[in-house]
Amino acid sequence: QAQLVESGGGSVQTGGSLRLSCATSQYSINMTCMGWFRQAPGKEREGVAMIYTGRGYTTYADSVKGRFTISQDNAKNTVYLQMNSLKPEDTAMYYCAAGPSYCSRGYCCSRSRTYEYPYWGQGTQVTVSS
Repeated sequence: QAQLVESGGGSVQTGGSLRLSCATSQYSINMTCMGWFRQAPGKEREGVAMIYTGRGYTTYADSVKGRFTISQDNAKNTVYLQMNSLKPEDTAMYYCAAGPSYCSRGYCCSRSRTYEYPYWGQGTQVTVSS
């Protein structure tokens, strides 16, 4: 079965950067939805950044637009989340997820319908301090 493993989390100060990686096995990321979700204590899990790897379509939560970038490396079956200008509000457990795509006018991957992502990683912690 498909397996996703996140890495790259850690602790940084406000304004710092981190690059998260999601390595997959027994799963091709080509022409599928790959997403990054995060969950902080007392908060619901929220979609942060998604990419439809077939065309490179991306979507981001408003709170991270201009700061986070999701990208793919098909040869390595890996997706990344480059996080710049980090804020304390970004502190959360970050999860990688994979699932099918449902494209309509350039929008393919949901940030809210978590049930559309059948494969999930174990999570990696990101902590941003002042």
